[in-house]
Amino acid sequence: MKKITLDARELEHPKPLAMAINILRALEEDDYLYMIHRKNPIPLIDLAQEHHFQVISQEDAEGIWHILITKNPSVDLKEYLFV
Repeated sequence: MKKITLDARELEHPKPLAMAINILRALEEDDYLYMIHRKNPIPLIDLAQEHHFQVISQEDAEGIWHILITKNPSVDLKEYLFV
């Protein structure tokens, strides 16, 4: 699996959403987006799920959100969380 990282903690709306959508459009079956954000990006998560992407979103102890998205339904994204 190839990790594509997007650190959106310092970006202002709507730039993180636009960047993430562009990454998802180009995402290969064996790639995943690892987005780091200061909040849980519900619109992105909803959009990804509507397009049948697999999504996991989790907040860490510092209040930072880690969002993983892949096209591959057989991948356990929990294995890649915080990696």
